[in-house]
Amino acid sequence: MNQPDYGESSYVPKTLPRHIYAGHAGGRRPVNRRTLLTQTTAAFLGGQAALLGAPAAAAAEPAATEAGGLALKDFQPKSMLHVPETRVPRARFPLIDIHTHLTFAARNERGVPVSEERTHLAPTSELLEVMDHSNIQLLVNVTGGMGRGLRDSVQRYDRTHPGRFVSFTEPWWSRANEPGYAQFQADELAGAKRDGARGLKVLKVLGLYLRDPAGSLIPVDDRRFDPMWEACAGLHLPVTIHVSDPEAFYLPIDRFNERYEELNNHPDWSFHGRDFPSNAEVLAARNRMFARHPKTQFIALHVGNDAENLASVSECLDEFPNMHVDLGARIGELGRQPRTARRFFDRYQDRILFGTDATPHGNEYPQQLFGNALYEIYYRFLQTEDEYFDYAPAAVPPQGRWRIYGLGLPDGILRKVYHDNAARLLGLPAL
Repeated sequence: MNQPDYGESSYVPKTLPRHIYAGHAGGRRPVNRRTLLTQTTAAFLGGQAALLGAPAAAAAEPAATEAGGLALKDFQPKSMLHVPETRVPRARFPLIDIHTHLTFAARNERGVPVSEERTHLAPTSELLEVMDHSNIQLLVNVTGGMGRGLRDSVQRYDRTHPGRFVSFTEPWWSRANEPGYAQFQADELAGAKRDGARGLKVLKVLGLYLRDPAGSLIPVDDRRFDPMWEACAGLHLPVTIHVSDPEAFYLPIDRFNERYEELNNHPDWSFHGRDFPSNAEVLAARNRMFARHPKTQFIALHVGNDAENLASVSECLDEFPNMHVDLGARIGELGRQPRTARRFFDRYQDRILFGTDATPHGNEYPQQLFGNALYEIYYRFLQTEDEYFDYAPAAVPPQGRWRIYGLGLPDGILRKVYHDNAARLLGLPAL
């Protein structure tokens, strides 16, 4: 891949753990090579010092402290790699971020939004400052709400700052078990479009939180939602849909889980055990729903909710022409498989949308913290061929202890991913 001219470069160290152990013998614990050399030298010098009548302690420094005394959460190694670091403060082309959360429902019950009122997470002046700095043309607030909340979001963002914000509506999940819901929800979408909504957002409420009166989870392909999907097709409202989480979230939280720290910090994110379906079952239900509604344009968020398995995502994209994907909160996965990811971008360059899943304020999700630092990492990943850098603005990698490599995408693909693919689905002009 030819590296484009993308900004200022300098050589700086990045982070790389270096664990060097001597081999095992007779079932004994591994020996740190540096400690072994220190102890051997001390013994030798100690003997020489004794012969000379000098104290052995003066001849050698104490052995190194055992590494076991350092808590993993405090481990922040400094890399000895000398590789280019390129700062990319602005996107090369005007950017549409298809996946941000500027508002949330003011009240939830067991993971299900139950109020029309919205909580607004940042003043628009703060958002616009970052947008202007980072060359962001448009933010899509996917959790724009419904009813009064949606109208408030549209007025606060879209109509007050035309051309800079777009709001999506959400289903009335709290009414899903009521008689006549299917037709009610389809009719509500028509009203939401009149109120200014430009798309529909489906959270993982569907498939992992929403339950019927008996307490059973309602699957993604439940027939009561068919009129909603068909209404989106007829109204030309694209659907951003998040129905699953990383595969590791469905596995035991143990020493083999690569996201152990993340899940240990947030055990409520785990879907292992209990009555939750497997990751494969959730995605299979989603795919059956995609197949039933070929005229509805679906944006399967988080790289199709399967960023660890791009071969599977590719099969879905090949099978469902109405499926698109965004990058939200998954460059940590894409960037650790750069050659596979680059081939994925080459092949599906017309169906990949830029998204971050960004949320203003808070420190729970550093890989999603809206701000210039977050966008610089995305731009660096997409525009440069830099090696081994952080995927989130955080001291400790929040999703897993690895780092990423840039793809160095050419301008033709960048223009589509940054802008034109999203513009097409939103009914906006291309660059």
